[in-house]
Amino acid sequence: MTKGGMESVEVFTTEGKGRGLKAQKEFLPGDVIFAEPAYAAVVFDSLTHVICHTCFKRQESLHRCGQCKFAYYCDRTCQRAAWLNHKNECSAIKRHGKAPTENIRLAARILWKIEREGSGLSEGCLVSIDELQNHVDSFGEEEKKELRADVESFLEFWPPQCQQFGMQFISHIFGVISCNGFTLSDQRGLQAVGVGIFPNLCQANHDCWPNCTVVFNNGNHEAVRSMFHTQMRIELRALNKISPGDELTVSYVDFLNLSEERRKQLKKQYYFNCTCEHCKKQLKDDLMLAVKAGESKPSADTVKEVIQLSKDTLEKINKARMEGHYHEVVKLCRDCLKKQEPVLGDTNIYLLRILSIASEVLSYLQMFEEAADYAKRMVDGYLKIYHPNNAQLGMAVMRAGVTHWHAGLIEAGHGLICKAYAILLITHGPSHPITKDLEVMRVQTEMELRMFQQNEFMYYKMREAALKNQKIQVMPEPSNENAPSLFHKKE
Repeated sequence: MTKGGMESVEVFTTEGKGRGLKAQKEFLPGDVIFAEPAYAAVVFDSLTHVICHTCFKRQESLHRCGQCKFAYYCDRTCQRAAWLNHKNECSAIKRHGKAPTENIRLAARILWKIEREGSGLSEGCLVSIDELQNHVDSFGEEEKKELRADVESFLEFWPPQCQQFGMQFISHIFGVISCNGFTLSDQRGLQAVGVGIFPNLCQANHDCWPNCTVVFNNGNHEAVRSMFHTQMRIELRALNKISPGDELTVSYVDFLNLSEERRKQLKKQYYFNCTCEHCKKQLKDDLMLAVKAGESKPSADTVKEVIQLSKDTLEKINKARMEGHYHEVVKLCRDCLKKQEPVLGDTNIYLLRILSIASEVLSYLQMFEEAADYAKRMVDGYLKIYHPNNAQLGMAVMRAGVTHWHAGLIEAGHGLICKAYAILLITHGPSHPITKDLEVMRVQTEMELRMFQQNEFMYYKMREAALKNQKIQVMPEPSNENAPSLFHKKE
């Protein structure tokens, strides 16, 4: 079954997993298997005034819709592109007196699209909105209560002159959003800024060690009338060689968790038991729970004690980060690492989590040398655990490279930036803003490295002078959020 630009994939029924996607031809790492615009998408409630409601880019100054005073856009191009989807919403917000929550807004946008086009197959969609999984039958009491509240709020917002839908169908739409909402990120891919529904992507089944990755591309709205003008979309990209007939899989959760933890998360959020090879055989769990090797191997009680201390410290760190007490975060990390280092192996996830936080916060505080040491250890551990073409690995290697570069460790910095660039070319593609940023850094560090190799003394002299003459670049403030997860689950 293929439709509108989806000729390279087909929907098939898999045993025990329902529908899935299968490759119709061979793909190589980095190939875009398909790109898909959102069926409907909205900006999160907390960010509606700082994110463009069309392309989901974060901008300094945005144009506000003069009618509803709620929607914001980069420019006239984005505003015109949004009008078809915003028209009904605009008048409904004016009538209602205020904008409802993101879930209500997304459900309304989906139903207005169904009103315009019918609920059958939309152009380029392999399945209709009617056919998407809603898992409402699997909802617990709390989720059912939330669903009832959402439906009530929706009915208050939905205009009487619009097509009226039955309660069951409205509940189905909210169930679809809950199970299939995809997280949209800003142009740097670092912050989750909205949620959208992509029916074709919804057909891709989960695997903890997938052969595909999904990247959100905000499109290019500056090149209005040129051939390079592209719309906001997701891209399904191949991570390794895929043969015709192979199932296409993506990971719904971060791999850097024990198989038992991943399975719990998948069961709770997506209502299925993961039966992938990595979960069944608990592959990599031994690395993630590694203890210090050598003659004086720590006792089981000591290991248990240190892991509990790590969990308690992570809770304290989260609290300190929320309050912006970054020096306190550094102290907590250093104290925890002292206890962890004699006991835990270099791939132990509790050690890696502390190293990751320490390197990020120390970079922000301009303590680059110490940050670089922790970042290097974090990356060495990640490289043994993650798939070699994992997007989160690429981002972590990039961060470590920038930290080394800021610390004046030009050889290691350039090496890490090149490694990150090779990964992100596959996961994000050459035209993504992150990859473009990385290419600029790669060229800059290569130039500096050549200078360093020709005359080390002169390199450090010039670096010192440059740092005196310019305000040192401040690293972005550490985020309290994890990297945006693939699918958006309403908490």
